[in-house]
Amino acid sequence: MQYGKIESLLGSEAESLLTHECKAVPKEMLTVPGADFVDRVMAQTDRPIPVMRAMQTILSHGRLADTGYISILPVDQGIEHSAGASFGPNPLYFDPENIIKLAIEAGCNAVATTLGVLGATARKYAHKIPFVLKLNHNELLTYPNQFDQVLFASVDQAYDLGAVAVGATIYFGSPESTRQIQEISKAFRLAHEKGMATILWCYLRNSAFKVKKDDKVTDYHASADLTGQANHLGVTIEADIIKQKLPENNGGYIAMGKGYGKTSKEMYDKLTAGNHPIDLARYQVLNCYAGRAGLINSGGASGENDIQQAVRTAVINKRAGGMGLILGRKAFQKPMNEGVEIIHAVQDVYLCKEVTIA
Repeated sequence: MQYGKIESLLGSEAESLLTHECKAVPKEMLTVPGADFVDRVMAQTDRPIPVMRAMQTILSHGRLADTGYISILPVDQGIEHSAGASFGPNPLYFDPENIIKLAIEAGCNAVATTLGVLGATARKYAHKIPFVLKLNHNELLTYPNQFDQVLFASVDQAYDLGAVAVGATIYFGSPESTRQIQEISKAFRLAHEKGMATILWCYLRNSAFKVKKDDKVTDYHASADLTGQANHLGVTIEADIIKQKLPENNGGYIAMGKGYGKTSKEMYDKLTAGNHPIDLARYQVLNCYAGRAGLINSGGASGENDIQQAVRTAVINKRAGGMGLILGRKAFQKPMNEGVEIIHAVQDVYLCKEVTIA
């Protein structure tokens, strides 16, 4: 995809997104993605040598190989959102082999999915595309529905399947988050010992983050300040890559009122002043040890204008200093050729040299 096509897809936002400069947190403050990321960054950490090799395996695969950027296909929605709701729009993906085929056809760096999917396909595909085993999930069959990430798989099973990395979700802000932090911290330690990289879905979950004021409800589950802190907690338990939703607003701490968390004037007046989408995403990167842990933003739900929305997210992530995109429903809820087209459009943003770090 040429730069002009990216401009066209961004429409009226093109100039703002493609020319914005981050002045409060300049790019020189960041550890930015690059082909030498493992040598330049991971080699300086306490990660075992096999973990470095696993990370390099991810970075060296697919259409984005050796760019420092990654494109991952995540498909755990059959549990997280129920199989019927997730695969109903395209029943092809009830068959787990088609999930792997989509990731390969689209030239992804890796596929992140469940124990069942990888267990059903490992002997045929584990050597053809890097596997990421998602260890925990939220299931939606209890009544009433509850929201809690519980372990469905073990690090040992990930190792036996030939996975190069494990993934997990923590619902920061939820009553269960303390237990989840403890569980996943231990799991990530074991994964590193066994030579696998770690990816953490740093999601927020608490109904209190939906704040009503003057008869208007604002959802702060994707606010820059709260998601930024979730990222910071994620890198603290040594997640190598952080998955986070793109910021949609800011000021979650303030909206929650006095007595919740701690803030500083500089958080809002300097680091995220102006609330430009790229500045908000850069605050997320800043909380990932200023880029020493890669930030990958999620693609979000499928809907209208998916290719435009996916390209927009990729531009914001790349220009903010992020490492890539992890996009699922926008791709697998469509015919395979259309899903491949959307993933390729995202990858083209990272391959386009004219789209620079702001």
